[in-house]
Amino acid sequence: MKVSRLAEHIIGSEIIKLAAEVNEKVKAGENIYNLTIGDFNPKEFPIPSELKQLIVDAYFADQTNYPAADGMLELRQAVSGLLKQRGGLDYKTDEILIAGGARPVIYAIFRALVDANDTVIFAVPSWNNNHYSYLTSAQQVVIEARAENNFMPRAADIEPHISKATLVALCSPQNPTGTVFTKKGLEEICDLILEENKKRGPEQKPVYLMYDQIYWALTIGDVKHYDPVSLRPEMKNYTVYVDGISKSLAATGVRVGWSMGPKFLIDKMKSILTHVGAWAPKAEQMATAAYLTQLDKYDAFLVVQKQKINERLSGFHTGFQKLKSEGHQVDSITPQAAIYLTVRFSLHGKKKADGETLTTTKDITKYLLDEAKLAIVPFYAFGASENSDWYRLSVGTCSIKDVEGIISNLRDALQKLS
Repeated sequence: MKVSRLAEHIIGSEIIKLAAEVNEKVKAGENIYNLTIGDFNPKEFPIPSELKQLIVDAYFADQTNYPAADGMLELRQAVSGLLKQRGGLDYKTDEILIAGGARPVIYAIFRALVDANDTVIFAVPSWNNNHYSYLTSAQQVVIEARAENNFMPRAADIEPHISKATLVALCSPQNPTGTVFTKKGLEEICDLILEENKKRGPEQKPVYLMYDQIYWALTIGDVKHYDPVSLRPEMKNYTVYVDGISKSLAATGVRVGWSMGPKFLIDKMKSILTHVGAWAPKAEQMATAAYLTQLDKYDAFLVVQKQKINERLSGFHTGFQKLKSEGHQVDSITPQAAIYLTVRFSLHGKKKADGETLTTTKDITKYLLDEAKLAIVPFYAFGASENSDWYRLSVGTCSIKDVEGIISNLRDALQKLS
């Protein structure tokens, strides 16, 4: 049976492949610590109780017909208020687009800006930029970010390619690393984009910046989130944001996301999504609007949410550093934000008890799953080199008591290697 060339060559998710292997083990009765998915266990991280009740109330109030194409005005007003009062960003309601989570927003950004063979610049590891570039037939310029820079791209990495770029795709706090841009690092990238756009004539498409800040509310301790328009107001003409409640409110299944950017671009994205039908459900929109007008409750929820996330991230980081001090070939980067810890297993060439050598990262991943009962995602699933020995560990689905058990399992598994 023949299908389109796009469908024929599209690549499935490496995370889904790993999840299938995990599910088989669970079906066989094994107790697996599954820290692969960037999601929340509602038993550990429920959405705000007020939001839950508001959603129920909205359905009983028969808010079940089509929402407005760009999102309900009440929600766009609430988002505008949230951005201004908590993010320092000034966006009017006609500069905001509501969608069914962040994915439709990202798709609409790519579709609205990127023609076939246009150049998109992004760093790896990063979430799904390679797939959205494929869906738009873009030319990909892939920058391999480095551990010494917390896996965040630098202006120096982007500069050699900026003259031919249409879109620079950035994310901070970053998925999969849980790290953030420094003020200086993001300023330098913004200055690079502004300088390039000054060189381009009025007939040329400018370089745009897609800035995914879906995790911006989940910073840890003194870590500060920076965004392009706050640092360089001139960037407002060239920046389109990805945002929503999926991560901040543990509401991944509620499917309320948004974008904000120049009105002419938001209008085009609205038209694209109108044909896709990627709206957030009307009841969830009305409930989210009501909840986000109560910023005192929003703030109180985030205090507890961040405390719970940080407790898990810090627990794992401490555990990995203890394993490292014991002589095991592991490491971790101090967590900064989001729900992820970047961890390292430098086990290439190690021998298992049966004499078999761990030759590839896939071998290491399987060993951790088989011996430590731990499922985590290698960075190659996010576009990095297949030989990378770095991994994403996600804490949204684990309980705090799981931390000690996982570190203990890892110790036992690592001790079996020679």
